[in-house]
Amino acid sequence: MFLNLEIEEGEWFNFFSSHIDPETTEVVYDEPDSEAKVKLRSMMPFFEERHLKRKREVERFLNKKTGTYERTSFYPDLTPEQEKAEREDAWDYAIMEWEKFRNPKTKESYPVNRETKIAFMRVPVFNRFVNKCLLVIDGSKAVQKEAVEKN
Repeated sequence: MFLNLEIEEGEWFNFFSSHIDPETTEVVYDEPDSEAKVKLRSMMPFFEERHLKRKREVERFLNKKTGTYERTSFYPDLTPEQEKAEREDAWDYAIMEWEKFRNPKTKESYPVNRETKIAFMRVPVFNRFVNKCLLVIDGSKAVQKEAVEKN
């Protein structure tokens, strides 16, 4: 059996539009109708790495029933600024490349950089597209993990 260790990270997805059905208020995904496509990768490794870098805090508190001090450890909550920065870092990590996304005024392709990725993610249609694709990526990894565990 041959095993390729040079796995290319990320998956290409053809861009598809979406809208919210006013009657059911559910998201309806359309079929891909353009040549535009996006290369995405799972955010799980990003968040796992961030989680490992976080420092746990320890507090002691008095247990009123036993009268002894007990120790608890936890990860402190992020400030709103830290949450925003982490969310934007995650978007930058997950979106690797895109093709054929053009500015309607200048007809030039949008550059693939952090600022443009964040601006795209603020557009609801693009945000729903990325989230749907990430569900597909993470769902396929879960299926692969179950298959490996069964063997």
